[in-house]
Amino acid sequence: MTISASQHRTQNPLERRYALLGVLLIAPTVLILCAVIVYPLISAIYLSLFSIYTPTLKGSWVGLGNYAQVFGSSGFWSALGTTVTWTVGTLFLQIVFGVAMALLLNQNILFRSLARSLVLFPYFVSTVVAVLIWRWLFNDLYGILSHLLIQFGVIDMPVDWLGKMPNAMASVIFVGAWKFFPFVVIAVLARLQTIPEQLYEAATIDGAGVFGRFFDVTLPQLKEVLTIVILLRTIWDFKEFDLIYLLTGGGPVNNTRTLPLIVYQQAFGLNQMGIAATYAVAMMLVMLAFMLIYLYRARRQAP
Repeated sequence: MTISASQHRTQNPLERRYALLGVLLIAPTVLILCAVIVYPLISAIYLSLFSIYTPTLKGSWVGLGNYAQVFGSSGFWSALGTTVTWTVGTLFLQIVFGVAMALLLNQNILFRSLARSLVLFPYFVSTVVAVLIWRWLFNDLYGILSHLLIQFGVIDMPVDWLGKMPNAMASVIFVGAWKFFPFVVIAVLARLQTIPEQLYEAATIDGAGVFGRFFDVTLPQLKEVLTIVILLRTIWDFKEFDLIYLLTGGGPVNNTRTLPLIVYQQAFGLNQMGIAATYAVAMMLVMLAFMLIYLYRARRQAP
C-alpha cells in the first residue's frame, strides 16, 4: 500500500512536535478562558435554576420558575428600559464627542501632544474619584455647576441634578460619556492617522468641502473601526455598574436602576442568589440578541 504525500507529512515526527508545542502554548490561554468565562457562565445558568439563600448558598430546585418570575415582573422590564436608555444615550455622546475630538487632535494644532495626553485623563482616572468629583459639581447646595448657571442667569435657583427625573438620568448619561469617550478617541485617532492623504487631495480637487470630505472620505474609512467600537462600548455600557451605583444608587425611586444594579440588590440586598443569577442570565440573553441584530445589519450594509 502506497502512502500519499499528505499522509507522510502528517506522520512527520518534527511536525507532530510542533503541533504538540502549539497545543502546549495555547493551553494556558484556554484554561484562563475557561476559568474566567466558561465556568462563571455555566455556574450562573446552574444557579438560576435554584432558589438559593446567599449567605449559605443552599436552596431548592425551581427549574424555570425563576425565569417565569423575572420575565413576568414589571421590575425587569422597567430596568431593561432604563438600561437601554442609559446605553444608547451614553454611547451616542461617546461616539459624537469621541469622533469630534479625534478629528481635532488629528489636526496640526498647538500643543497637540499635550492635548492627546490630557484627553485620556477621564478614562484612566478611578471611577470612585470621578464620581466624587461629579457629585460635588452636581450638589444642589454648594455645587459649582448650579452656582455658575445662576451667575450667568440661566437658572434662578439651584437644580437637583441627581435627586429628580429627568435630571438624574441626563446627569448619569453625561458623566458616563465623559468617563468613557477617550476610548473612542484612541481608536478613531489611530485610524485617522492611516488614511492616505491622497484621498483628501482627490476629494478637494473634485470640489468637496469640509463636510464633503468628512462624509465621502473620513466616515467610510472609519466605518470598520466604529463598528468594533460601538460593539465593545455597547457591551461594556450595558453591564456598567459602579458608576451608576455610586452616582445615584438607582434612584430616585429606581428611575436610574439598571439590570446590573438589580443583580447586586437581589444577590446581596435581598440574599436571593438564584433570582440574581436569573437576572444575570437574562442580561446575557438580551445582550446576545442585540449583538446578533447589530452584526447582521452591519454585514448587510457592508460592501
